[in-house]
Amino acid sequence: MTGTSLFLCISSISCVGLIFAASLHDVATRTIPNGLVLALAVAGLAIGVLDGHFFGALLACAGMFVVSALCWRRGWMGGGDVKLLSAAALGMPPHSVLTFAVAVAFAGGVLAMLYLAARPLVAAPASLRPAGLLTRAMRVERWRIKRGGPLPYACAIAAGAVFVNLSGWTL
Repeated sequence: MTGTSLFLCISSISCVGLIFAASLHDVATRTIPNGLVLALAVAGLAIGVLDGHFFGALLACAGMFVVSALCWRRGWMGGGDVKLLSAAALGMPPHSVLTFAVAVAFAGGVLAMLYLAARPLVAAPASLRPAGLLTRAMRVERWRIKRGGPLPYACAIAAGAVFVNLSGWTL
């Protein structure tokens, strides 16, 4: 394995790890830290340079940003999701970005259906505050589901990115 291919492999694994970290943070707090998005963008740029599709990746990222920013402007998605989508697009071959967008939309629809289906099944959270971090996170999530709160859309973004990277499909 050459040094370039090793660095490419490390950058790709870093992208996956950073998207999953953003997803976990989104589930817990419904925010996506700018530091994670910046690190994802840097890793994606490194992949673009090493794969030779740097300028194509920049154009695909800009297109993803414009479309998702319009969705944010309409109130259809959060600002952190816009940043995460755009940064994730940097780490993909430009011909895969449309497939990525479709996969994210599909995963987001599945996520929404799961949350809607869970609403009548999830019990209201107990009034006592649990001690453990995981039980507190689960209590908050039950509260969000019952109240129809926002979805952790970074999970859909992560699912779309994993689908595109593992399947190799393009539209």
